[in-house]
Amino acid sequence: MFSSSSFNLPNLRSTPPASIISEPNPKTLIPTTISLRAKPESPYEPDPEPQVRKFKGSPQLKRWSRARAIRSGRKLDRPGKRSQVMELDRQVQLRQSAELEPSSEAGADGYDDVAATVSKSIYMVSDGTGWTAEHSVNAALGQFEHCLVDRGCPVHTHLFSGIDDVEPLMEIVKQAAKEGAMVVYTLADPSMAEAAKQACKLWGLPSTDILGPITEAIASHLGVSPSGLPRGAPGRNFPLSDEYFRRIEAIEFTIKQDDGALPQNLNKADIVLAGVSRTGKTPLSIYLAQKGYKVANVPIVMGVEMPKTLFQVDPEKVFGLTINPVVLQTIRRARAKSLGFSKEVRSNYSEMDYVRGELEFAGRIFAQNPVWPVIEVTGKAIEETAAVILRLYQDRKNRCSMPRISKRY
Repeated sequence: MFSSSSFNLPNLRSTPPASIISEPNPKTLIPTTISLRAKPESPYEPDPEPQVRKFKGSPQLKRWSRARAIRSGRKLDRPGKRSQVMELDRQVQLRQSAELEPSSEAGADGYDDVAATVSKSIYMVSDGTGWTAEHSVNAALGQFEHCLVDRGCPVHTHLFSGIDDVEPLMEIVKQAAKEGAMVVYTLADPSMAEAAKQACKLWGLPSTDILGPITEAIASHLGVSPSGLPRGAPGRNFPLSDEYFRRIEAIEFTIKQDDGALPQNLNKADIVLAGVSRTGKTPLSIYLAQKGYKVANVPIVMGVEMPKTLFQVDPEKVFGLTINPVVLQTIRRARAKSLGFSKEVRSNYSEMDYVRGELEFAGRIFAQNPVWPVIEVTGKAIEETAAVILRLYQDRKNRCSMPRISKRY
């Protein structure tokens, strides 16, 4: 059915059979490193959004748009200057924050130590002794211990007493202006007080009249005009009164009765102080004597018998003094060193065991006499302790229900 035919293909090579294909020589193979780690698939990238062709308006249209923005109060969007303004605002904010934050050289609370150590001056001017101005300023400075002690900001006070003429007053104000000082004055003459006020105002100085406001208030309360004369004025004569001689007598009595001397005279004293050594009995006695009180002080020494007259006087006149043992030891050590005590005497006087024992001995005496008020003098000034004693003394003497110290003029 089919006829056979032959094809002549001279250009074709015959393919050898599979059986005669030679095996490859392993020595001639080139090693090939095959990485089995799969390549990370590239994240899905969304098709880029078609770019919207921005409409370029005409210059006239842009001017109209800016005009509408200005009328509406909307800020203009000017990319070139806006970036500069934002950068400038950022720099200003950084600078302000750096100024507000305390620097590393400043104190922990943000105050500069250098600025805190700048001293301030207070000028106190008086036409008398200056006692009122000085004590008023010291009382006010007591409210700034956190600054005077912790911050280390010193305050220098300068007292000018006996200023009764305008010429020296103006010189003082000029000197205060050079130092940038504050002026505090107690001038009884209204014309002098007004001159001080106007001069301080002219030189731009802070000033305070201590005596003027209270004098005007008392004048209004009494319905009488003040004399306007200082204490030392020729028109004011102060005759030697009974009170003056009583103060002199009290001072003489107190000096003779110091440190337990003349115990037979304890009944003549107005106030009797009892306490261990270095509790401030002597200076407290002198201070009270200057106010007209006869004061006697009796030391309490461990192992030494107390005078019998101490327990025979009116118990309402006796006041006990006590102190913290650590503070007392410090005071006694300084006292023993200044007096040149030997080591043996110093050990019996300022060692803690002896100090505590003596305070306990005094405490037992106070407990046996419960009517005696016991006053803690640790950290108290002489004036503070004296104020407590006088208040209790007046209360007991006058049988007052309200604590007060009364005086009749």
